[in-house]
Amino acid sequence: MKYVISGTNRPGSKTLMVAKHIQKMYAEAGETIGIIDLQEMTLHEVIGHYGDTAPEAMKQAVAKINQADGLIIVTPEYNGSFPGALKYFIDHWSYPDSFEFRPVCFVGIGWSFGALRPVEHLQGVFGYRNAFMYPERVFMMNGPKYITPEAIADENVVKLLKSQMTGFQKFSKALSAAGLAANERLAKK
Repeated sequence: MKYVISGTNRPGSKTLMVAKHIQKMYAEAGETIGIIDLQEMTLHEVIGHYGDTAPEAMKQAVAKINQADGLIIVTPEYNGSFPGALKYFIDHWSYPDSFEFRPVCFVGIGWSFGALRPVEHLQGVFGYRNAFMYPERVFMMNGPKYITPEAIADENVVKLLKSQMTGFQKFSKALSAAGLAANERLAKK
């Protein structure tokens, strides 16, 4: 199963709305994907603790990531990068299981540049940890203006998200069929 990560713990975030829209798009295309919502991690309770001391919700989320067929990371732009809550969550992941050879794609939500920098920063993290990054990224410029719980009211962005979804599905299947994706590589060990 693939998972879409809502990359902020801010209550009522547009990021979670987009994650839910992406989940619906995949369902309409015949694939069930899960959502990992950082609001459920109670990150404020675990500052300074890593590994076994993490809350159960975080341990369960990392276990899902370690078995994921692919990750779709949706990130807003906070101060020119991705949110600290997302970085802190990622810092709890296990290496190499969470990252290495795991298919991943990115969606950015921002104003003028559509969260270009946060996505590029995430690409640096995932590239460093040897993930397979799907190259078709989606940048939602002025996203907060047209994202609601009911819809993404920008037809071009919806087309971009659907194009990314279709390509990412093929990308993930191709890596899996070739025995290159994380789950197949771990099964061989």
